[in-house]
Amino acid sequence: MTRLVLKRLASGIIVLWVISVAVFALFFIAPNDVAQKIAGRQATPLTVALVSKRLGLNRPILDQYGAFAWHLLHGNLGYSYYNSEPVVSLIGSRIGVTFSLVLGGAVLWLAIGITTGVLAATHPRSVIDKGATFFAVFFYSMPTFLLGIILLYFLFYQLHLHGIGIFPGSGYVPFFQSPIGWAQHLILPWIAVALTTAATYTRLTRGGMLDVLGEDYIRTARAKGVSERRVTYQHALRAALIAVVTQLGIDVGVLLGGAVVTENVFGLPGLGQLAVQSVTQQDLPVIIGIVMLAAAFVVLANFAVDMFYVVLDPRVRAH
Repeated sequence: MTRLVLKRLASGIIVLWVISVAVFALFFIAPNDVAQKIAGRQATPLTVALVSKRLGLNRPILDQYGAFAWHLLHGNLGYSYYNSEPVVSLIGSRIGVTFSLVLGGAVLWLAIGITTGVLAATHPRSVIDKGATFFAVFFYSMPTFLLGIILLYFLFYQLHLHGIGIFPGSGYVPFFQSPIGWAQHLILPWIAVALTTAATYTRLTRGGMLDVLGEDYIRTARAKGVSERRVTYQHALRAALIAVVTQLGIDVGVLLGGAVVTENVFGLPGLGQLAVQSVTQQDLPVIIGIVMLAAAFVVLANFAVDMFYVVLDPRVRAH
């Protein structure tokens, strides 16, 4: 177990190092005038000169990368001259929104996806199975922004026309300020994220369980008198969850880096909205910070997935 953890940590560190090199090359070597790019389009010559001096852009490339990597290791993601604020502060003020969106959405899409997948697998070629397949294909084919607009039209706009203000159309309320207001502002984004994502989990759960339910050890368990409920959930579902957990690590890691479409459709001030604003404003330090943070989230999510593998399949410990 210890060996597995150390191997996964080492591979994650290598991935982050490679990404940091790529980011440095893309943003610090490729541009013609790095200091001007970082300072912003409206920066004065004095500000550009100060940025150049602060970042040591007159030093050799390896020295510049060393300073860049050193700052990253100490949590220094730079300074946004456009917003006159450290990048860490900007990201810190937005990250709670994205965490709330992703974690709530993940709980919802897992509940929907695994439930419909189990029902489809235990009732193959039935109306339930066909309905689950239709659900998966329909929502998998629907863009998140379109589903978001539909939800806003029917559950916000139409209800407000009739004096029913259950679902706010935009904005965010921190959890500790008002848990009810927090949930009200996030319910529509959760539904939008969950429905478009749950389709994948329905198909993964159904396919994995159908493969396992045809195995010899399942037939043996049934012949020994093991209950169908135990066969379904303890044997078949547990094996199918390996593929589900793999996909969960990818989805959560990517969305934590910024649910760009969902946050912009529902007006949530999260990392995705910040990323769009930073690209529009050409706020280079913020873009770099979000890219590195998103990479770290993906690495951490995949590390968590590897640890779950040990629980779901003890044979992983031997590798």
